[in-house]
Amino acid sequence: MSLQTPEKLVYLDHHATTPLDPRVLDAMMPYLTHEFGNASSSTHPFGWRAKEAIERARAQVAELVNAQPKEIIFTSGATESINLALQGIVRAYPDRPRRLVTTTIEHRATLDCCKHLEKDGIEVAYVKVDSTGRVVLDELQQALEKPTLLVSVIHGNNEIGTLQDLDAIATLAHERNCFLHVDAAQSLGKVPLNVRDPQIDALSMSAHKLYGPKGTGALFLRGGAPGVRIRPLLFGGGQERGLRPGTLNVPGIVGFGAACAIAKEVMPSEARHLASLRDYLWELLQQQIPHIRLNGSMEYRLPNNLNVSFEGVEGESLLTRLRDVAVSSGSACSSGSHEASHVLRALGLSPRLAHSSIRFGLGRWTTREEIEYAAARIAEEVKQLRSFGTGEGLS
Repeated sequence: MSLQTPEKLVYLDHHATTPLDPRVLDAMMPYLTHEFGNASSSTHPFGWRAKEAIERARAQVAELVNAQPKEIIFTSGATESINLALQGIVRAYPDRPRRLVTTTIEHRATLDCCKHLEKDGIEVAYVKVDSTGRVVLDELQQALEKPTLLVSVIHGNNEIGTLQDLDAIATLAHERNCFLHVDAAQSLGKVPLNVRDPQIDALSMSAHKLYGPKGTGALFLRGGAPGVRIRPLLFGGGQERGLRPGTLNVPGIVGFGAACAIAKEVMPSEARHLASLRDYLWELLQQQIPHIRLNGSMEYRLPNNLNVSFEGVEGESLLTRLRDVAVSSGSACSSGSHEASHVLRALGLSPRLAHSSIRFGLGRWTTREEIEYAAARIAEEVKQLRSFGTGEGLS
């Protein structure tokens, strides 16, 4: 197999962001050019058409998760949606228990929001996960013995790809009269999501993880009686029922809707294809590189995710040598940190092993040839780095 640099880079960092699907761009283009109206302008056709486009996109997003369009609130992305859900729900129920339960492997958007809430006097309990990254249900049950307002969990982990048992978590939460918020930034459009079964009270979503544009997201809030209430974080204007005011990003929202419509159509076949490529990558890495470890659950996993520790190799050193293969050493939002991944540490990995880990995120246009090239390049660089003497102590 030739190791010559390909004409284009091999992109295996789809958990950080995805390329814009050309069909999504086609849907957005009119609203980036001649259809420039403000959706809040109700006195002329420019505004009417923008509002129609927003509502069409709202229905497309809702359909992907089996929600009602009126239950979808558009935001700037999953980070804002998570903050709006957690802070908004806590503020909306001042007479309910000022306590929240989450896990030790959440995205920084959730963990940092929880830290902020703790400073405001909100008690936060952090439930542990097992060695594959699945929530320990007995610990969750024990944590919920104390009166709690809200449970927040990440569905598909952004580093190790592990999927949580939402049915079991929802049952435990609702048995104790708690709301359930789910961070679905990575799982939306990759695996089936139905906010009615199990009953999810709030769901955070992002467009740019789904071949849509950056800067656009949504929050599902369960309606009906009694539904879920939130208090807004922003004020000014009545957009999105006053829950997220500000001029709506019409092109971005249209793109998000189009991305959701495409995902609903292709998800079953795409998931099978990506899981097959992912398994092939793992097979090649095992064949070519000794002393490696899979992180996360292989049974309950996002179809496009692989997280591997290369014993005796510093992950950042490996990344600097892989100029032609785009991968990461963990969450893109934490890539500037030199601390070992909190997710991998929660799985029980030593700091040294956690620092040797690489995250692979496959995508819609990843090819078998790219997988073969990436595996060979990584094997080449791991062998070289270990030859420098950094591999002492390999078992």
